[in-house]
Amino acid sequence: MLKLSKKAEYAFMAAIYLASHSGNEYPTAKEIADNYNIPFQLVAKILQNLAKSNIAISFQGVKGGYKLNKNPEEISLIDIIRAVETKYKLTECMQENEDTSNCTLVDCCKIRDPLVEIQRKIDSMFQETSLKQIL
Repeated sequence: MLKLSKKAEYAFMAAIYLASHSGNEYPTAKEIADNYNIPFQLVAKILQNLAKSNIAISFQGVKGGYKLNKNPEEISLIDIIRAVETKYKLTECMQENEDTSNCTLVDCCKIRDPLVEIQRKIDSMFQETSLKQIL
């Protein structure tokens, strides 16, 4: 069954939390984890990935935390997914840098091309949907 990973779900939740705390507030990983009752270490890693992808900015120090680097309408859901997931495609053979020669069915596979088209449609929907639309 096609579904997002917990990491992607939590990344959406963290981004929503940051979007709802704009201004001079800089929520911490602990605050977000406590608010949603999700593992602190995972939230911390997600926020680091969002910062590396320029979706969020981190602030150090006593009053440190995170804030979004862009307005929520400028952040697509695909940006968030790509920040935290290296593999979210429908099948292994669609993964970036995946060598299809490892598949014993590549010569007789009838599903790869249709699934590639479905993946494009999924990617397009995530690209067209902004963070603001899920607030």
